[in-house]
Amino acid sequence: MKNRYGFGRTVALPFDTALERTIAALAAEGFGVLTEIDVQATLRNKLGLDRPRQRILGACNPPLAAKALEAEPTIGLLLPCNVVVREDTGGKVHVEMLDPIALFELTGRADVEPLAREVRARLDRVLAAI
Repeated sequence: MKNRYGFGRTVALPFDTALERTIAALAAEGFGVLTEIDVQATLRNKLGLDRPRQRILGACNPPLAAKALEAEPTIGLLLPCNVVVREDTGGKVHVEMLDPIALFELTGRADVEPLAREVRARLDRVLAAI
């Protein structure tokens, strides 16, 4: 998966294992999971829709977030880093991440680019570790 706002890959793992490994790999790169949204359960409970499993993880690396907020106080609108673990209708599992470089480009500030590149490098290592 590659588009203008995210990147990811299909993993040869069961959903629960992929979710566990994603959270562990995030932790190894200094990210904690602040939020976890069970999209499948929410759509079922709120709309009666039956969809494949999907979790949206709101991941945060506090030292990097602090640097970003120091550079641009309103950058909190773009935090935390969203990471998705989802099954497709065929049962394949995908791990996808919002691209921090694309996201931080919204600020129009060149001084946050090195920080965005550092976050992207860490997320690339997370994806490789799963």
